[in-house]
Amino acid sequence: MEVNQAKQEHLLALKVMRLTKPTLFTNIPVTCEDKDLPGELFNLLMKNDPSTVKGAEMLMLGEMLTLPQNFGNIFLGETFSSYISVHNDSNQVVKDILVKADLQTSSQRLNLSASTSAVAELSPDSCIDDVIHHEVKEIGTHILVCAVSYTTQTNEKMYFRKFFKFQVLKPLDVKTKFYNAESDLSSVTDEVFLEAQIQNITTSPMFMEKVSLEPSMMYNVTELNIINKDGNGVSTFGTRTYLQPLDTRQYLYCLKPKPEFAEKAGVIKGVTVIGKLDIVWKTNLGERGRLQTSQLQRMAPGYGDVRLSLETIPDTVNLEEPFEITCKITNCSSERTMDLILEMCNTNAIHWCGVSGRQLGKLSPSSSLHLMLTLLSSVQGLQSVSGLRLTDTFLKRTYEYDDIAQVCVISSKTKIDS
Repeated sequence: MEVNQAKQEHLLALKVMRLTKPTLFTNIPVTCEDKDLPGELFNLLMKNDPSTVKGAEMLMLGEMLTLPQNFGNIFLGETFSSYISVHNDSNQVVKDILVKADLQTSSQRLNLSASTSAVAELSPDSCIDDVIHHEVKEIGTHILVCAVSYTTQTNEKMYFRKFFKFQVLKPLDVKTKFYNAESDLSSVTDEVFLEAQIQNITTSPMFMEKVSLEPSMMYNVTELNIINKDGNGVSTFGTRTYLQPLDTRQYLYCLKPKPEFAEKAGVIKGVTVIGKLDIVWKTNLGERGRLQTSQLQRMAPGYGDVRLSLETIPDTVNLEEPFEITCKITNCSSERTMDLILEMCNTNAIHWCGVSGRQLGKLSPSSSLHLMLTLLSSVQGLQSVSGLRLTDTFLKRTYEYDDIAQVCVISSKTKIDS
């Protein structure tokens, strides 16, 4: 497709064409019933049409390729390719020809020329060809600026340039959600689950080649989009991971803080950088696109000055029989030492065994202590462990901990399967 051409007063002509893959030709079927006047004429014409698929002439499926008829859409993450040709339309030799191609975006100007040196001579009816490539990384208006300078036989310096404007569109709509969970009681900090919703907002199907999460230095990531089947990893989306136009797919990842960061309670506070998504896809006849999101940030849940977490707790216990839990108490302050007192308050169902109001001693900044406690339940069913109170005698401040965990209480006559 020819986009533009230099004016006639110049000895050289500039042609710029976008390089794209061809598309499959779509045949529009025209048919009729047997009782109509044409009879089988239209059906026979379609069967003999070389552009139709044999046996599927009426399904608008083509097997021939057609060249692009327009500039087409350019999407963020794809590679823009263009063919630039400078032709000597005159009958004289032109000297010192320099062709320069720049791409102007809203934020920068990029030089795309393969060579920065001038061509010494260009004979009549000869041309200088160049192919430029650029991975599009910005949305919005882009302007391809092609400039040509040369010298005539009379040593006259000539210069002209042309502008070719195009829009870069957004191919995907990416939304993220964070979930906090304590699936592993032995961990110091909660696991973070990231759900990424990816929607195809183009007009053609996409083959999703890769969707991965590159974690920040603080986290390890586990991908939850693959299941183990006969020792092999199989995608939860099947073997044909096509994403149709306007379809949305959810990807799930689990992140755990690395031990060296998890042990420092003050580090996993406030806004933390989780990582970034790396998305690779293919369209049409294999055109490749790639997007990387900006760094995803998450507001870590606040635990205040003191955090109480469970290390061990049984899933099921007998009614009115003591059972033990192990708690971990962490001083989340990075500067202040605490002097803690533990109080245990009974609820309607949960009763604590032991002395309430006992001294736990001093707890240094960013340090922890483990505590084993005994309790029993007087009510069957799923009961919530509540009623722990920690008081810092230095600040005269009390921290309340309710609904710490849940435990299933059954009759002692019921056998618990081991």
